[in-house]
Amino acid sequence: MPDSNVLPTMTGRPNDLEAFWMPFTANRAFKAAPRMFESAEGMYYRTTDGRQVLDAVAGLWCVNAGHGRRQIVEAIQAEAGKLDYASVFQMGHPLAFEAATKVAAMAPDGFDHVFFANSGSEAVDTALKIALAYHRVKGDAARTRLIGRERGYHGVGFGGISVGGMSNNRKHFATAMLPGVDHLRHTHDLEHNAYSKGQPAWGAHLADDLERLVALHDPSTIAAVIVEPVAGSTGVLVPPQGYLQKLRQICDKYGILLIFDEVITGFGRLGASFASEYFGVKPDMFTAAKGITNGSVPMGAVVTKGFLYDAFMSAAPEGAIELFHGYTYSAHPLAAAACVATLDLYRSDDLFARAASITGYFEEAVHSLRGHKHVIDIRNLGLIGGIELEPRAGKPGTRAFDVFLKCFEKGVNIRTTGDVVALSPPLIIEKSHIDQIVGTIAEALAEVA
Repeated sequence: MPDSNVLPTMTGRPNDLEAFWMPFTANRAFKAAPRMFESAEGMYYRTTDGRQVLDAVAGLWCVNAGHGRRQIVEAIQAEAGKLDYASVFQMGHPLAFEAATKVAAMAPDGFDHVFFANSGSEAVDTALKIALAYHRVKGDAARTRLIGRERGYHGVGFGGISVGGMSNNRKHFATAMLPGVDHLRHTHDLEHNAYSKGQPAWGAHLADDLERLVALHDPSTIAAVIVEPVAGSTGVLVPPQGYLQKLRQICDKYGILLIFDEVITGFGRLGASFASEYFGVKPDMFTAAKGITNGSVPMGAVVTKGFLYDAFMSAAPEGAIELFHGYTYSAHPLAAAACVATLDLYRSDDLFARAASITGYFEEAVHSLRGHKHVIDIRNLGLIGGIELEPRAGKPGTRAFDVFLKCFEKGVNIRTTGDVVALSPPLIIEKSHIDQIVGTIAEALAEVA
């Protein structure tokens, strides 16, 4: 037996990597040939063997302001030395309230209250609980059904995988998911909207699938509908023109709450503060995470309209807890410090407008891959791009993953989901970076069988 008090030295050899069970990773393959980052700055990672790798996915859709931003680092360091932890159960600390105020101020008008969680997954589960509890405190307890969407991703909590529509995330847990959940059909249709630049012109009518579910279940039983304005992790699925507007109209018609999952689309990804601002469609609440702290410290949030908060305040007796929900690390001091510094940085550098100004160049560059070997569709919106590849017979996802490996070898970090290459670079990206990303993908496509 090895000495349990002695930690192995990290050399990068596979036998030094066994203790960490890696998430969403082929552990055996990775540990046989690890890819390791040790530092990052601006648009680039540096690997343990000293190579510079351009980050084309903002870490994991989250490092919107680029890596190693000094203002954020210093804010975290200062708070760590001042207040390492404080509970927000029946207590508080100033940065929690400052962070909430800044998030609400950045949101579209009418979004007045912020409930902090620690991730997108927790934010989604929180939003679902708020929706169910809202109807109960309003005396409408029959509204218990939740509607998600096929090919939706809402994190990995049991609520999120229940309303989500990714089969691999659901299949092992089918008997433990929330009851009374149904799903809208997804909006992806290569026959009608392949190679769309921005929002596809075809597909607004797909929102009418909600009318089908309303007729099936009766509107009096439906609490909320949750969708990603732009589905990211299931392959960059851009909503058709008018689709989100129709969902809003149908929800209003039947008194159903509408939730946007803005974990990816929030904080400048589309060139606006949030997708609800970009599309001009306001949900009743939306989730956020990732870019809320530039990925520096875990944090999530649910941002709600005032009527939701007011319903809970009115229903509970004076002095009583209005919502029995929360997390040990809700509004953690370091996360709150990172949030405040990040939002200040977004504003001082005008990063959302900067992102909007370069989206046209990004769109044309990504669509220049049309006609390259294996490519069957390209789609984009804001600083999000998806290049869909023809899958190998009987081996879905393997071709795109080989492209990922080739790009990494060539100094560019991309992301793949199934047979889709997904791009979501930091908002500080320059045209030269876009050229490098697209050029490297083109080279990888030419080399992959």
